[in-house]
Amino acid sequence: MDHIFKFKDFDILQKDNQMKVSTDGVLLGAWCDTDGCHKILDIGTGTGVIALIIARKNQAARIDAIEIDELAYLEAQHNVNQSASHGRISVIKGAIQTYAQNADASYDHIVCNPPFFSGGTLTNNQNKDAVRHTVKLGHGDLLIAVSKLLQENGHFSLILPFMEGLRFIEMANRYNLKVSNRVNIKDTVGESTDRILVSLKKCAQPCEVVEKELAIKNSDGSYTAEFTALTKDFYL
Repeated sequence: MDHIFKFKDFDILQKDNQMKVSTDGVLLGAWCDTDGCHKILDIGTGTGVIALIIARKNQAARIDAIEIDELAYLEAQHNVNQSASHGRISVIKGAIQTYAQNADASYDHIVCNPPFFSGGTLTNNQNKDAVRHTVKLGHGDLLIAVSKLLQENGHFSLILPFMEGLRFIEMANRYNLKVSNRVNIKDTVGESTDRILVSLKKCAQPCEVVEKELAIKNSDGSYTAEFTALTKDFYL
């Protein structure tokens, strides 16, 4: 069926989700380094795909996946319940701002595929645009929540468009979130950087930054060896 996205180890129902499974989400889930992490938070889980990928990579971790949208929450809950990881993932309905204020919890890794744009005019497709713009979750609110919930020396991993990502990194410094790892993503070999994967460490001093580049496709449209190696454990 068109509304089922099949991975090697789990299926994603995305019939009612405004934001479907995307290359960005798969990239983020596959790339973020959660080795040795015990408690992980996925903010704005959508279909639950990132939480499920991380659970596949780190089978010792417990993952909380929070989602504000009712229909997305229900689909994420369904997808988790149908997976082999269902006992280690808790899907939470609510806003991260409220959760951060009230939850007695801390995490050694937080991951988020956040709203893309910090401003702009919404179109008639209000729900989808509210997700893609920072209407429901401003970047400032996101950073406040992360700084409260993330353990000292923990990591916050996310993906953003290039210029938006640079602005986000600058803002994150104010919350003692320092870049430790960054990948400049290109859609096609030879093109300019389109978006960035970034991992921010909660610490007072700047980190030594590991920076790399990754192209998704070759000029002939085939996937690059690097992209294939990163995602091969998940894509069919």
